[in-house]
Amino acid sequence: MASEEELFASVDALLNEEPHLPPPAERARLREAAGITQARLATALKTTTQSVKNWENGRSEPKSPRLDAYQRLLKGWAAKYPARGAAATASVAATAPAASTELAASRVETADAPQAPAVAAAAPARPAIRPVASSRRPATKKAAQPAADPRFPHGPLAVLDGDGCAYGVDGIVLDCPATTVVELVEWTLRGSGLGAPKLNRYGKDSDPLIVLTAAAAVKLGLPERLEGHEQRRSLRLPEDHPVVKQVVKAKWRLTQRGFGPWARIYRKAQGRERQCVQLAILSWDALDERSWPGVAEMEPADIARVFGVYARRVITPRGSTAVSGLELMTALRPPTRAVRDETTGNWVSAYNPGSLGTEPMDPAPPEATAEHPVVVDSGWTGGFLNEEAYQWVRPVDLLTDEECILPFAVGLDLNTAFLAAAARLVVGLSAPDHFVGPKFNSKIPGSWLVDLSHVEVDPRLPSPFTPDGTRPTEPAWYQTHTVAYAQELGYNVAPLEAYLRRETGAYLDPWHDRLKAAYVDTLADLGVTKDLNDTEFLAAMERHKEVDPAMAAVLAAIKATVKGGIGKLRERPQGKKYKEGEPWPALQRPTWRPDIRAAVISKARVNMHRKLRNMATMTGLYPLAVLSDCVVYPSPGARPLDFLPYAASGKPQPGGFRLGPTPGLAKLEGVQSMLWAVDLMEQGYNPARHIKGGDAVLDEGE
Repeated sequence: MASEEELFASVDALLNEEPHLPPPAERARLREAAGITQARLATALKTTTQSVKNWENGRSEPKSPRLDAYQRLLKGWAAKYPARGAAATASVAATAPAASTELAASRVETADAPQAPAVAAAAPARPAIRPVASSRRPATKKAAQPAADPRFPHGPLAVLDGDGCAYGVDGIVLDCPATTVVELVEWTLRGSGLGAPKLNRYGKDSDPLIVLTAAAAVKLGLPERLEGHEQRRSLRLPEDHPVVKQVVKAKWRLTQRGFGPWARIYRKAQGRERQCVQLAILSWDALDERSWPGVAEMEPADIARVFGVYARRVITPRGSTAVSGLELMTALRPPTRAVRDETTGNWVSAYNPGSLGTEPMDPAPPEATAEHPVVVDSGWTGGFLNEEAYQWVRPVDLLTDEECILPFAVGLDLNTAFLAAAARLVVGLSAPDHFVGPKFNSKIPGSWLVDLSHVEVDPRLPSPFTPDGTRPTEPAWYQTHTVAYAQELGYNVAPLEAYLRRETGAYLDPWHDRLKAAYVDTLADLGVTKDLNDTEFLAAMERHKEVDPAMAAVLAAIKATVKGGIGKLRERPQGKKYKEGEPWPALQRPTWRPDIRAAVISKARVNMHRKLRNMATMTGLYPLAVLSDCVVYPSPGARPLDFLPYAASGKPQPGGFRLGPTPGLAKLEGVQSMLWAVDLMEQGYNPARHIKGGDAVLDEGE
């Protein structure tokens, strides 16, 4: 029989445990009985509304000091509003699980799990490394919605916090017992159930992603911040850092990029089984604020939601959005496929038709950059493609008095214009061949040396052949779409030379289709749907960022993936130590294809000019400025509806700018005073740059 001292010691241990909370359903009942909204409760506890929702549906639990304050509030409400048929609502405690020696064991919490009964069932066995927090519910598995792939029951990724809780998609919370990076990698591969199936039958499964908060990074022995003179994204842990030594000692490898904000830790694949984990360290500035606005400051569960939606609609992040955009191209068009060798009967790897293959390809000299080895080694002086986005402003002396007295300058921004240009875009798949004096063929992708200085364009519009909108004065290199547009305008073209590709295909089609669906679906989550009329659409766009900040962040990431992925096709050398003529790492990728980037931008710029011409024909309006995919018009009112062309039936006229959520359609980007815009033009500035906030280039990524 136990002694009095043993009994008192056991009671004292219970008293010293973390405060216990009532079941999630009871928390919601008490709040509703008190007449308090989730938003008001979130304000009182200095947290987010989403966190309160998570507490009330069992997805997560508050931590001290919020835990103590929340418990005190619930106890007060319980005394005021007791449950019917009971003197008080009983607090439910999870029993401590037995210790286990298996590192892979984990506990799961889900939003769809059944409510805890009066006496909680014992939690499954788990490692002895870390005891279970008594305020958390026992492990349960989601049964209502079976996972699409049984190999990855817990989704593509998790956000690891300092207390060992790994927040996954759909409200799942795993207990991660790892205390070192090596243990984290092994747990992720063997016990987390994380990962995502391949996007193409010939592709590879996506490696699991673990996002580390600052507290998690410190717990694993990593510095909270990386400090140094280089740009934050270029910083890496030194090779003699203890964590790097641990990784190497355990026979894991790091990529050539080392241990930075986006670190890949891997071993050589065993058969078909990949052994690779992607880490993203938030406090090392892994997330660019422009691409993931506000995400780094969110609660772990909300970060998991943002990344989870992006992973399911786009791809599991592998780095910056530019890197992810490029990886998506390869995931949807794998370079190889398995074929049976007729001689041996064995399955071997072979080229996958429609892809870019496995080997990098040298560009034609005019498609390269000035520092490229192809240019430096050959001494090329024949000029380069200059297919870039518009940065044009109309000369002030071409403004009419009628335009100057209009009160507003209104900016229209085309939704993911470069994504729209990628649709059904035929690009070259083979190496370029050189031709002298070829006959122009608009169906052959390539680069053409041709004189377009004779093409007449209204001076109130930018030239469709140059990024700055000025008229060409001599022969220059152009992409196929640019030359074809000169033919469309009714002019003869006689190329002097060309670099053309014999094998062609719509390489970007699946990339376009997936990103378009992701963009449209995410806008719909924010209340911007295809069935809205133009007035409703403008109203929905004005408030869409406030509807759900998490989904607004996903939308921004999708847009950055488009621009960054296209820019990454011509990633230039980085770093002060680079010397002209030396190859840089990006050249080793089959996806280093500046000709494909040029084709996308050329088609987008031609599409923009075609709309500008049609607008002038239908309305007599000419733009003040064009910056990338944004065009600014003088307007009698502050809305696009005040100057866009509409038929008598009220429907938008085809051919010009139209409003809507689909890529290629326009939305209101900004409204300014017309006098302000003219003043900018007189000073040599582009009004579109100020309306768009400087978002003008296709980022070439890291």
